[in-house]
Amino acid sequence: MPTPTKQIVARPAPSESITSAQSHALAIRENIGQILFGKDDIVELALIALCADGHVLIDDVPGVGKTLLAKALADSYGCMWHRIQFTPDLLPSDLLGVSIFDQVDSKFVFHPGPIFANVVLADEINRASPKTQAALLEAMEERQISVDATTHRLPDPYIVIATQNPLDHEGTYPLPESQLDRFLMSFSVGYPSRHAGLTMLRHAQELNPSAAPATTCPQVVSPKEIHAMREIARACYVAEAICNYVLDLADRTRSTTDIALGISPRGCLHLIQAAKAAAILDGRDYVLPDDIKRLAYPVWLHRIVLTPDAELSGRTTHQVLTQIIDSTPVPLE
Repeated sequence: MPTPTKQIVARPAPSESITSAQSHALAIRENIGQILFGKDDIVELALIALCADGHVLIDDVPGVGKTLLAKALADSYGCMWHRIQFTPDLLPSDLLGVSIFDQVDSKFVFHPGPIFANVVLADEINRASPKTQAALLEAMEERQISVDATTHRLPDPYIVIATQNPLDHEGTYPLPESQLDRFLMSFSVGYPSRHAGLTMLRHAQELNPSAAPATTCPQVVSPKEIHAMREIARACYVAEAICNYVLDLADRTRSTTDIALGISPRGCLHLIQAAKAAAILDGRDYVLPDDIKRLAYPVWLHRIVLTPDAELSGRTTHQVLTQIIDSTPVPLE
């Protein structure tokens, strides 16, 4: 790739705050890597989402470490986490909480549900009914919920890590586009490599036979430091040429004949947020076109809906997005 011009990269040298944010991210990455083996790229995406203040959707089969990733992330910065198992009979009140009449005080008292946590693992979210899925919308977007005409703020920091089974599995409900668009990014964990699998098995053998498998991490950063990382990411510089590049890519998704539903304005904002966070974690205070190209896949693929003709011809969203990225000029000035 040609060297970017001054308009994109001519910024002051990285400050101590950026260096500090980078060191915090490295500490979290190494901490999670002690129990989740061979998934550095996935941990990196989770850190970008955390730094960008966004939610994550993991689409994968059971048993590959989705729950472990969410719990390790919460443990790393000492926050409360809740795991919610989504089932067909789960009600919105089971998720949000209920108001119960207190006979002593003669008034209704709100009892918060499991959604009140810093990290919420919504496990197998597509097994719940659409009504329960919709209960997450306000929480994810507004960081608050409304019960009995009363608004309740959610903890801060707040991140939802939702998992879903592949749609061809029995008993699944596809997530509506409106909810998919609320997730900053979506990705799959995937099966471990041979080397990572061998490391995992050896690690299990080295444990004390009477001890439980290692599923917890020590705290290595504080919630205050997470807030600082987010503030630094928000201040990251994005050149106008980069913004136009994102808009060019989004316009192509809306005009190509293979795509029925292109990228929304929220999708553009999310890509910029993720690119800023990635730049900070890389020790830069400016966004490069490579940040946009790399993160367009996890941030945009779950938002794109192909036309029936494109699906019948065997095209995939990854192929269509790759064609758009490869054919769109990269900004140089």
